[in-house]
Amino acid sequence: MLGFINEQYYGNTVAEWLTAGGIVLGTFIGIKIVYFIFSRVVRRVTAKTKTRLDDVLVDVVESPVVAAISIGGIWIGVRTLNLSSAGVKLVDGASLFCVVLCVTWVFSRIIDAIFQEILAPLAAKTETDLDDQLLPVARKGGKLVLWTLGTIVALNNAGYDVGAVLAGLGIGGIALAMAAKDTVANVFGGVTVFADRPFKVHDRIIIDGYEGFVREIGIRTTRIQTLDGPIVIIPNSRFSEAEVSNVTIADGLRVDLVVGLTYDTTHEQMLRAQELLKEILEAHADTEIWDIGFEGFGDFSLNIKAAYYVKGERRPLPVKGEINMAVLEKFNAEGLDFAFPTQTLHMASSGDDDDAKSTPKSRVTPRAQPRA
Repeated sequence: MLGFINEQYYGNTVAEWLTAGGIVLGTFIGIKIVYFIFSRVVRRVTAKTKTRLDDVLVDVVESPVVAAISIGGIWIGVRTLNLSSAGVKLVDGASLFCVVLCVTWVFSRIIDAIFQEILAPLAAKTETDLDDQLLPVARKGGKLVLWTLGTIVALNNAGYDVGAVLAGLGIGGIALAMAAKDTVANVFGGVTVFADRPFKVHDRIIIDGYEGFVREIGIRTTRIQTLDGPIVIIPNSRFSEAEVSNVTIADGLRVDLVVGLTYDTTHEQMLRAQELLKEILEAHADTEIWDIGFEGFGDFSLNIKAAYYVKGERRPLPVKGEINMAVLEKFNAEGLDFAFPTQTLHMASSGDDDDAKSTPKSRVTPRAQPRA
């Protein structure tokens, strides 16, 4: 038995391999213990305090601490083995690389916590929506810069020539920019949206046949929730190429209502009809009158036109239906007759003979249906 333990494999005895494996196994057992302590002890203690700062700190450090323990345990286990100088350099460099990334991870989670717990509530209290739009961009941009610097520092600690790496990244960056020109165009489109501010979060806009509410403006894309419900992701480059209609900053969606009355309608009835239209539109909470008047003499009707705006977030069709139903009810109650098409047949005799045939002739009288 002792002979087997002392046998060497790849420059290390079986006992040394078992020792290294035991340390790594013990590290994973320790990780389970650390998770148990965080979940059953630390979190219960912080939950009883009045401040939320300790809860945030626990969330920030829990996963990176566990990762650092894993790296440390694996490093100790591997370093107990007899390694060549190149192996030692590789293991130490990889461990330092991972440790720096763990530290970067901690700072990245701190940035998330600051934005979620401090900056986002402050932005929600302000009257302007500009800070709400800039926060997600600043958050993603800050994390991108942090991870870029963290990776460079990690590579430097691992023994790599960062200068050569950066030079290679510069050349590769040019090629990448050419290959990712659409992404670059979307990023510049996002900058244009933030600079010109053709719309903001929660605005109702129309672009490329999509109509809906802006839910998020990002660096590369903008998310719009359509009136039907689904989320549409629009590349920001489209906003510098296509026409954008901002319904929110407008007075509303204009609707033209034309009501046709019969030609036997009196002057007083025409005036009353216009008054009724005005009363109906003024009584409706989602409409604003633009103009009402006697539009003219149609082929088969006397036409009254009412132009109004549908305000707010209401859809035009339900509002039009409510207005039309009110017009139908009020006009019928007032005895105002809607025009509708009729046809009168006049029978003209072709001669005095009893057997003479009668030829029907038609004439359309001035009665017609109202035009929408």
